[in-house]
Amino acid sequence: MHDHTDLLVLPMREDLTKIGFIELKTAEEAKYFFENEKRTVLLVVNSVCGCAAGNARPAVKLAVNSKIKPEVLATVFAGQDKEATQTARSYFPEYEPSSPSMVLLKDGKAVFMLGRDKIEGRNAEEISKDLIEAFEKYF
Repeated sequence: MHDHTDLLVLPMREDLTKIGFIELKTAEEAKYFFENEKRTVLLVVNSVCGCAAGNARPAVKLAVNSKIKPEVLATVFAGQDKEATQTARSYFPEYEPSSPSMVLLKDGKAVFMLGRDKIEGRNAEEISKDLIEAFEKYF
């Protein structure tokens, strides 16, 4: 049985999983992923926060349709899957924890992060443009 919160966040999760994102829901899944994935990765730290996350998800959908894009799409849900999120963040300690955020990884290392400060107050097109530029620069 789902609790009320699950029903609220389900569409926010499906926003990304239905376009090919792998959900890391436990600390074990996150640890395994970060220790074994060496391809290029876009990790989205999803969030319930309406103002920023409401534009972050559409921006991600636009960006992953670009010609140059990461090989692997993954997501953790801050505030919902706390251990998975905490474990994921432990692999890029040089970046301040932020939700929502988007992190690019190459050879298992974070090379770029778009944090909430660069998401909030901007529309999906502006955010996706930053992401696509990062894809082109790092991938």
